[in-house]
Amino acid sequence: MNNTFRRTVPLFCAELFDGRQRVVIEAVSPELDGGKYPAKGVEGDHIVVEADIFVDGADAIAAELCFRPRGKEEWDRSPMELQGNDRWRGSFIVGPPGQYEYTIEARVDHFQTWKKGLIKKIDAGQDVSLDLRVGALLVDKAARRAGKSDEAKLKSFASTLRSEDGQKAAALDTLLGTLMGNNPDIQFTTMYDRVLPLTVEQKKAGCSAWYEIFPRSWAEEPGKHGTFNDCRRLLPMIAGMGFDVIYLPPIHPIGYTKRKGKNNALVVAPGEPGSCWAIGNSDGGHKAVHPELGTIDDFTDFVTAAEERGLAVALDIAFQCSPDHPWVEEYPQWFTWRPDGTVQFAENPPKRYEDILPINFESDDWQNLWIELKSIFLFWISKGVKIFRVDNPHTKAFPFWEWAIASIREEHPDTVFLAEAFTRPKLMARLAKIGYSQSYSYFTWRNTRQELQEYVTELTTSPLKHFMRPNFWPNTPDILHEELQKGDREKFIIRLVLASTLSANYGMYGPAYELCEHIPVAEGKEEYLDSEKYEIRHWDLDRPGNIRAEITRINRIRKENSALQQNNNITFVRIEASPGNEHDMLMAYVKQSDDGSNIILTVVNLDQSSSHSGWLRFPLELFGLSHQYQFGVDDLLNGNHYEWNGEWNFVEINPRAMPAHIFRVTLG
Repeated sequence: MNNTFRRTVPLFCAELFDGRQRVVIEAVSPELDGGKYPAKGVEGDHIVVEADIFVDGADAIAAELCFRPRGKEEWDRSPMELQGNDRWRGSFIVGPPGQYEYTIEARVDHFQTWKKGLIKKIDAGQDVSLDLRVGALLVDKAARRAGKSDEAKLKSFASTLRSEDGQKAAALDTLLGTLMGNNPDIQFTTMYDRVLPLTVEQKKAGCSAWYEIFPRSWAEEPGKHGTFNDCRRLLPMIAGMGFDVIYLPPIHPIGYTKRKGKNNALVVAPGEPGSCWAIGNSDGGHKAVHPELGTIDDFTDFVTAAEERGLAVALDIAFQCSPDHPWVEEYPQWFTWRPDGTVQFAENPPKRYEDILPINFESDDWQNLWIELKSIFLFWISKGVKIFRVDNPHTKAFPFWEWAIASIREEHPDTVFLAEAFTRPKLMARLAKIGYSQSYSYFTWRNTRQELQEYVTELTTSPLKHFMRPNFWPNTPDILHEELQKGDREKFIIRLVLASTLSANYGMYGPAYELCEHIPVAEGKEEYLDSEKYEIRHWDLDRPGNIRAEITRINRIRKENSALQQNNNITFVRIEASPGNEHDMLMAYVKQSDDGSNIILTVVNLDQSSSHSGWLRFPLELFGLSHQYQFGVDDLLNGNHYEWNGEWNFVEINPRAMPAHIFRVTLG
């Protein structure tokens, strides 16, 4: 007799089921939009999966997390454990970058149900002779499912359960439990109705430190145009500071039409280089390099030299064109033309960007446009680049990114994409869902303790934590926040500590931040005076007041402490200025590694001008310790050691000495 029925869902569909599959699996996490989009991890990650799993009545349940690289036929399995309130948790470790998938299987465990009831009856002093014979039947069935080695052992246990001697001891023997677990009855197993996708990326997608430079500013002689070969002399310094990604703005030929001058002037003076985001002229477009920087071979040599120093080169991809770009004549259908016969330039009224032409993603020739845009990534991948910072991706079609990133990763699973999308939250989240590895986020505009704590809590506890990785930048060539304009050296260190310890990924527009550049182009503007976007600068990296030593120390701390190499392990800590009053200027948070062996407590004084003190409550209960527990902390910034007594301890920070503590906590 066929025991499969058709379960009808009103109006829409029907599915086959077996009514003896009694276990329910629901509320799986992570699961993005019903499995439409993948959760994210990096190679070597522990991927934690949770679900509500329950059954009618009080039967015991056995649940397994099933996982595999996409394309593999057989599932690997890991047991799930009950956390309470029918919530189960399991985990697995992923391998190299690529596409994976996972699901959950669960079944009624009749043996454990029987054993649980047996123990209760024994404890109550009841007669269990019949119960032992029932158990023997369960063991007999398992023996028929088992291989030869287990079969003999199980038959022996079944015989003992039926005998008069040693029955109870045999029933509670841990070996029997192991044998029954290894040979389960899976006939009525419930499998979750979705196989869920997971994207695994290279390690730098999960933890990285970026340093941005404009290659044209690094000629040894002031006033000359720098080259890729000139930039090679910077590599030891950047690597020595502890960065692992060196990011270059667009390196392509720059247009002449409507070229912008110094400080974004509409009239350009002779010899001014223009904005490198106005891409393309007669020398080529997105697959060419600006001749004054060197050749394609010079660039690939630079990439190789960087790799030898442990630095990955990240390249800016900006899908926009100068009016002089070859595409304007070759593919006019890819642009929007106005009634006067001119091409629509970029606008954000009242701002006008006449040196840039946006691409029309509603073109009738959109398929060929997509293929060409994707080929730009493939071209630079062939030159050794695997990390891309993408300019304003939220102004390009979402379907394009979903297709392009997925198809690129089919061939190159170790590619990383950073979205430069300072835009509305839902747009940022969508870009992350459809493939972007990292997002610039709103860190630059989160400055108070409350703002920072609320924002980081949102990123690390909401569903965003499964797919949107922040990359915290205190500055960019486009953004000089008011906090830094009004700040001095201490403020730059404060924002550095926050960016590098709150987020596993962080970056800086290098020389400007390192040298504490803070003068805006005009009051009320978040832009640099004499911005490197529009002119060639010559940087004196040894200028007094630089914070290179502090950057180096903090990057070393990040590399040596795995707790700082991930995001979703943060607990904010209370500091009281007076009893019952939380301190607004002192901010503290704890991070710990997956295995709990590395614990970092960061305490930051948000006020660059004044010393502040308070009583910090360390959350000992988080580690299963009493509130009176004694433990040690080592300040990794200054080398000092302190013995702390119980949960409340006094902290004081003088920003002129160092505006933060980064403590390594030793418990036990």
